[in-house]
Amino acid sequence: MAKKYDAAIATEIINQFDARPEMLVQVLHAFVQRYGYIGEEAVRQIASELNLSRAEVHGVVSFYHDFRTTEPGQHVVRICQAESCQAMGSRKLTSHAENRLGIGMHGTTDDGQISLEPVYCLGNCACSPAVMIDEKVYGRVDTKRLDDLMQRCGADQ
Repeated sequence: MAKKYDAAIATEIINQFDARPEMLVQVLHAFVQRYGYIGEEAVRQIASELNLSRAEVHGVVSFYHDFRTTEPGQHVVRICQAESCQAMGSRKLTSHAENRLGIGMHGTTDDGQISLEPVYCLGNCACSPAVMIDEKVYGRVDTKRLDDLMQRCGADQ
């Protein structure tokens, strides 16, 4: 998913949004789509080209859950943490996934296969608890189904 950072391509991305500071969130989304995360080099370049401070860019990156500052694993497992999913067992599911993978939320397995992320609503409340793996949403996920889904991603822990 992640590609090697290239400053020239980064400039092209920023220029797609006319290097306007008010387009920061859209620029960051484009960086995540291209690189998988917002690294320190990207923060410096974005800040410079949008005429913002690094603190302003970092503040936005750290505020939104969709942005990460480290390279993601080959597969990203997102477990919904919204109220409906919590009421249907997502806390138990989260604890199970953390124990099974040996990582906490926002972590990546040592082999780089799986990153575990919280998400705050997948719009699948009627089928709680919901999980998204890469870009596919699954509903009514219990620990056994989560194990099966993660096994397909290479979670052999």
